[in-house]
Amino acid sequence: MARIVVFGAGGRAGRAVVAEAAGRGHEVVAVVRDPARYTDLAGSGVAVVAGDVTERSQVAALVKGAGAVVSAVAPGPGDDPRTLFTAAADSLVDAVAAAGVARLVAIGLAAYLDAAPGVRVMDTPGFPAPFQVFARAHAAALDVLREAPATVDWSVVVPATEFDPAGERTGTYRVGDTGLLTDADGVSRISYRDFAIAVLDEAEQGAHPRTHFAVAY
Repeated sequence: MARIVVFGAGGRAGRAVVAEAAGRGHEVVAVVRDPARYTDLAGSGVAVVAGDVTERSQVAALVKGAGAVVSAVAPGPGDDPRTLFTAAADSLVDAVAAAGVARLVAIGLAAYLDAAPGVRVMDTPGFPAPFQVFARAHAAALDVLREAPATVDWSVVVPATEFDPAGERTGTYRVGDTGLLTDADGVSRISYRDFAIAVLDEAEQGAHPRTHFAVAY
């Protein structure tokens, strides 16, 4: 099994990814800023370590020997999303390229999926104005990945608009393309646990190289 390094492991998505990776028998390195706050993450096959994804030297050291790197980074208190997401993407791309890591998988945002051909969800009239800064910061990080060297095998797994933290692990999900993925009733939903399955499948198989894609029920 592979050594998988998860940045942002203390958040809800990060925790789900750590649990899924450990459940598959991988050696998991759960990177958080303050390990003392996340002792509950540690367990069989999971090492909780300190690291700041924007500190390039730290990231470079942490990813050495990894089979895959997962970015579940989210802003914490005092973080400016306008700089955090792009700085994280820059740092990870450089480290992965230098270390020869097989795959970089990031968690995206439904706001930059297409609601219609050429029209992102975040560009539709009904998109909430207070979330524009966050959405555009996430989209800017995707642009950083698009400019990564050809040797970097990256992909971005994008959750549904309704990202359910309490939902069960059903073991099922559907994969779309860069458009918003909905069910027969027009609902775009996925649980964190099932989304983590999609993230680990991508980390293991790399079926969507150098692009972003939607995941939902």
